Amino acid sequence: MIKGVLIDFGGTIDSDGIHWFDAFQEAYALVTDVPHDLLWDAYVNTERKLGTNPIITPDFTFRQTLQVKIFLQCEYLQSKDITISTDAQDTILNYCYNKVVHHISAVSKPVLEKIKLPMVLVTNFYGNMHAVLEEFGLSHIFKDVVESAVVGVRKPDPEIFRLGVKALGLEPQETIMIGDSLDKDIIPAQAIGCHTIQITPSNPLFKQHRSELMQ
Repeated sequence: MIKGVLIDFGGTIDSDGIHWFDAFQEAYALVTDVPHDLLWDAYVNTERKLGTNPIITPDFTFRQTLQVKIFLQCEYLQSKDITISTDAQDTILNYCYNKVVHHISAVSKPVLEKIKLPMVLVTNFYGNMHAVLEEFGLSHIFKDVVESAVVGVRKPDPEIFRLGVKALGLEPQETIMIGDSLDKDIIPAQAIGCHTIQITPSNPLFKQHRSELMQ
């Protein structure tokens, strides 16, 4: 019997299984034509830089986090002779942020608030997840937050899911992990005994799994 929920944030709560690279690619297409491989390199380079440098501080909102990511991506693209103007960067930022705001307010938050089981957020993030949850009015929903930059363990290490289970005060087999990544969420959570739901654009959490979570 499921008694608690572990849930991812990026790609799970902020969208229905859409990878953030795909979201950025869609936004960049509004202002310019960046080759797929070059934009992917900019995306990966930015994530690595943020993962190894304390650029994002605990008070950063989601919007500020996106702004930093887009700036660093464009800085990388500039080094490859592709210039994205400040106005174009603002267009990318507003497009991405407004989509997240709409999805959380119209889809995710109303359903999360109806789930009766205790929930713990398990996420690879930059140490500012509490500020992000406050920004979106989600703080009251979660019993605890297990954030990679805070606990020093990153997905796909199964240990981060063990920390989530411990925060729930349950056994792994009594929990269900919900995430969008097969490699980072589903497989490592299954490895410690959790039940799982993988979120994809064709298998959205809040349309197809309500009955499982609201029992």
